[in-house]
Amino acid sequence: MQPNEVPAINLQILTNAYRTLLSEIDAWYDGCLQAAPRGMLACRQGCSACCRGLFDITLLDAFLLRQGFAQLPERVRGEVLERCRPRLSELQQRWPQLANPYLLNDLPDDSWTDMPEGDETPCPLLGADGLCLVYPFRPMTCRLHGLPNLDRSGEDFSTDLCTLHPGDPHFLPDSVLRWHFRETFSREFALLRAFTLQLTGTPTSEADTFIPLALLVDYEKCWMLSDER
Repeated sequence: MQPNEVPAINLQILTNAYRTLLSEIDAWYDGCLQAAPRGMLACRQGCSACCRGLFDITLLDAFLLRQGFAQLPERVRGEVLERCRPRLSELQQRWPQLANPYLLNDLPDDSWTDMPEGDETPCPLLGADGLCLVYPFRPMTCRLHGLPNLDRSGEDFSTDLCTLHPGDPHFLPDSVLRWHFRETFSREFALLRAFTLQLTGTPTSEADTFIPLALLVDYEKCWMLSDER
């Protein structure tokens, strides 16, 4: 195998490996919550203050979301899709060339990385009670948002903090807050390259979409998906 060659791996094996990676992130986040003095942090399960607007997720996240979405009752799935369709129409007015499979990387520029901050449209996967309908299947960014992503080396991969925190997360002990983020993101990119190779025949670490688009895409129509994969 050549140095940059990506091995062919079964799609289910890939998604299982990604879920393992996400569970490690959850364990780090839970450790931060447990170590924080009472009242320091606002982010935790049940808070949906940041579940607004449009933010990009990877194709791996999209595929995992759809697994969770498929487990919802048919009525609920229909209600979610009804919330997704207006978002698609809105985005296609902005980008007429946006088409199935709705990958943002196919757009002629990267304006999608700087979406309006004032968009308060709730995520279509929020239930009437404000809780995530597919919480165990939520994207990586949903699991990381709110706390600094400080690598053990000191490198900061995200300076975006939740503005609702009563305290400063940087006061958490380094032994808890700092984590192997560089290694984690490297593993994510490796899985994404293997995943896109299986779906499209071309490995790439740049395959992004939005949550409403991920739920509307017809992967079978775009790419040949077989049981063997």
